[in-house]
Amino acid sequence: MAATAGDRADGLDPVTKAGYELEFEDRFDGDRLDGTRWIPHYLPQWSSRAASAARYEIRDGLLHLLIEEDQAPWCPELDGRLRVSSLQTGVFAGPVGSSVGQHGLGPAAVVREAQRDVRLYTPRYGLIELRARATDDPRCMVALWMIGYEDEPERSAEICVCEIFGRDVGPDGARIGMGVHPFDDPAVTDDFTVETLPIDAREFHVYAAEWTPDHVAFFVDGRHVRTVRQSPAYPMQLMLNIYEFPPEDGSPEREGPYPKRFTVDYVRGYRPSGR
Repeated sequence: MAATAGDRADGLDPVTKAGYELEFEDRFDGDRLDGTRWIPHYLPQWSSRAASAARYEIRDGLLHLLIEEDQAPWCPELDGRLRVSSLQTGVFAGPVGSSVGQHGLGPAAVVREAQRDVRLYTPRYGLIELRARATDDPRCMVALWMIGYEDEPERSAEICVCEIFGRDVGPDGARIGMGVHPFDDPAVTDDFTVETLPIDAREFHVYAAEWTPDHVAFFVDGRHVRTVRQSPAYPMQLMLNIYEFPPEDGSPEREGPYPKRFTVDYVRGYRPSGR
């Protein structure tokens, strides 16, 4: 979708980040994951910390989120054979046996393992930016998204900065998902699209979302792609992940090459200046 002058009047200068100041950054320069920034589990309250643990490598200034051949599904009782490696910047869940927790998986979902409530990075408004390269593996999807830090069930909307299925990646173009989903937030309506862009997503590109009180604008490589004219109004946490979906056509359960890989150069979060 081409940007218009009116769209660009929404604000962001993607080069200078005018009006914003950096408050969160991970360039993955060391050899270990920074536990003050990331929790290396995927929605552990619905499964367990052991079953939801991410597989990853950090080397040469890059994070590689991995799906490995021996990796088990993260929560087969609720999510089938889906395998995932994910990092998140917060955890909120009720007591064991309750249905209170982030990003519920339907009425059958109950908290299976007690979690300590953690808020590492849960901004309310700002600019979120990712530089990464996706995979073209047709069984995989990579994404950066945000979910409400759910101290109330209605605070459950999602902002999807980017969502890229391997089947949609080619040398001359890629289909990039972006937008918002309401889940149980009655103030948000579903507004999510998949935009075809002339990029090779297997190479590094910058995906960003500018989240303000009245809109969320989406950018790829500094180019405005679309704007959603609504906005979740509560703190949200980051979710950075790679998924491998089970086969639907009788093909082998494991189909290489392995590991499947989502490579991240950096993640940044900016707050409005003066806050």
